Amino acid sequence: MSDNLNQQPLITLKNIRKMYYTDQIETLALKDINLEINKGEFISIMGPSGCGKSTLLNMLGLLDRPSTGTIEFEGKTLDKLSDKALAPIRNEKLGFVFQTFHLIPDLRVVDNVALPLLYRPMSNKERRERALNALKIVGLDARVNHFPTQLSGGQQQRVAIARAIVGEPPVILADEPTGNLDSHMGNEIMSILFDLNENRGTTIVMVTHDREQADQTQRTVRVFDGQLVH
Repeated sequence: MSDNLNQQPLITLKNIRKMYYTDQIETLALKDINLEINKGEFISIMGPSGCGKSTLLNMLGLLDRPSTGTIEFEGKTLDKLSDKALAPIRNEKLGFVFQTFHLIPDLRVVDNVALPLLYRPMSNKERRERALNALKIVGLDARVNHFPTQLSGGQQQRVAIARAIVGEPPVILADEPTGNLDSHMGNEIMSILFDLNENRGTTIVMVTHDREQADQTQRTVRVFDGQLVH
């Protein structure tokens, strides 16, 4: 990997706190989070269930707003921007892979992958070409006209990864991407993520419960009771 010394962090969280309110209770989901992620890193986030891992990933993905603190991406402060202003940043800069595949069953594989490109000014031909290329990267170019229900779980997750990378975002955020897969399929998904990181320079942040997977990544961030622990 390239040397990250003297490089401005790609994503920076400064003093992030996230509080959720109901009529009867206040829940502090994140407390005083300070985190820097450099371009080209592959980072794991680990911790017990309910500790704030997914909330932290949602902050990094601009899917949720902090109660206090600052989020910076490529040196620009983003947490005060409107939802309308954040939408193109999410679409162009971030790719999301979840434990559940979130594929649309009535759309063919190639059309599922092309979905993020509907929000970009390009022709249908270019969208399809990009979707086909993304499917080739994940080894599913022979399944482009299948429907999701015709695929195995591992294949569906590969489609989800293709959808995440079709717009060539610099960052992939993965929330338990192998959680619903057996070990063989899980290893296939991890191989794709490692290839994206090592050969394409994609920055990857992955929430996982799998210590063996985390040990293979460059750095592990541990969360406990909403705080980073060392």
